[in-house]
Amino acid sequence: MSEFIVHTIPGSPFARSVMAALEEKGAPWRLSPVAPGTMRSAEHLSRHPFGRVPVLEHDGFSLYETQAILRYLDRVLPTPALSPSDNKHLARMDRVMNINDWYLFHGVGDVIIFHRVIGPQLMGLTPDEPAIAAAMPKARTVFAELARLLGEQPFFAGDALSLADLLVAPGVAFFTATPEWAELGAPHANLVAWLTRMEARPSMKATTWERVTELANAA
Repeated sequence: MSEFIVHTIPGSPFARSVMAALEEKGAPWRLSPVAPGTMRSAEHLSRHPFGRVPVLEHDGFSLYETQAILRYLDRVLPTPALSPSDNKHLARMDRVMNINDWYLFHGVGDVIIFHRVIGPQLMGLTPDEPAIAAAMPKARTVFAELARLLGEQPFFAGDALSLADLLVAPGVAFFTATPEWAELGAPHANLVAWLTRMEARPSMKATTWERVTELANAA
C-alpha cells in the first residue's frame, strides 16, 4: 500500500480527522509539518491556494478540503467502511459533517478555541472576552443540536463509526480545555459519553496534539 502524506500544522482539528481516518484504515501515512506563519508562503499556496490545512498527497495526487479528503480515503481504502450503506444514515452523516464545517467551526470554534487555546498558548495573546461572549449564542445552538442528533445512538450515523464522528470529535475535544465546556458540552451527557468513546479509540490516541507535535519535530 502506498504512503499517504498529510501536510498540516500540528493541532489542526481538521488534520486530526484525516490522520485518525488513516489510522482507522490501518494505512501508512507520514506527517509533513507546515510551520506556523507559513501557510501564505508560495510553497504552501502551491498546495492549497486558500492557505489552509490539511493537504493530502497520495500516489502523485494532491487534495485539499477535509471532507473531500475523508471521502477519498473511504473510497480508496474501502475497509473498514466509514460511510453507511443506508441512504438515510448516509444523509445523517453528511448533515453532521456540514454542521461541523459551517457552524461548529465558523463563528464558534474559530473564535472560542482561538481566544482560549491557540492565541494564549501559541501566540501569547490575552483572550478577547467580548468576542467569546458574542460567539456563545451560536455555540449553544450548535452543541444542543449535536446532542439532539446524536440522541441515544453510539455514533452520529447510527451504530457504527462514520466520517462524521471522526470529523466532529477533534473540534469538540478542543472545547474541553475551555471554561465554556461547562455550559456547552458538559450538560449533554450523551455528547460527553460519545466524546469519551471517541477519545478512547486508538486512532484518536495516535493523533493527539502532543503526538502530532512529536511527529512534526521528528520530521
